[in-house]
Amino acid sequence: MSVDDKTSVPAAPYRQRARRLRMIGIVVLALGIGGAGILYWLRTRSPDVSDELSMQDFNRAEQRQMGQLYGKSGLLVDEWSDDLKQPGTQAILIAGFSIVVFAGCFYFARLLDYDDEPG
Repeated sequence: MSVDDKTSVPAAPYRQRARRLRMIGIVVLALGIGGAGILYWLRTRSPDVSDELSMQDFNRAEQRQMGQLYGKSGLLVDEWSDDLKQPGTQAILIAGFSIVVFAGCFYFARLLDYDDEPG
């Protein structure tokens, strides 16, 4: 009667790192998209008072003053900063960043797999 010695060969350190990178990428993607969705949902539920009629004169005066002090580039930067305060823009930025991190993790895991292959 012979006993087969089946010893489990530990995975190469490159494969473990690649697997860990893939798991980190999946976790970052899930948390990023989930966080972006929650942020968007919570921020869109609160009332937006920037579009009220009483604020129109204030906004017009503010834009005129910004144009006089900083020119067209100042107005452009002011518009961009206002856009960054919108919940939709914030959610898109969070989701986009998590997708970039996810893709980077998978890219580097793939490089580790290629380094591990013989030949």
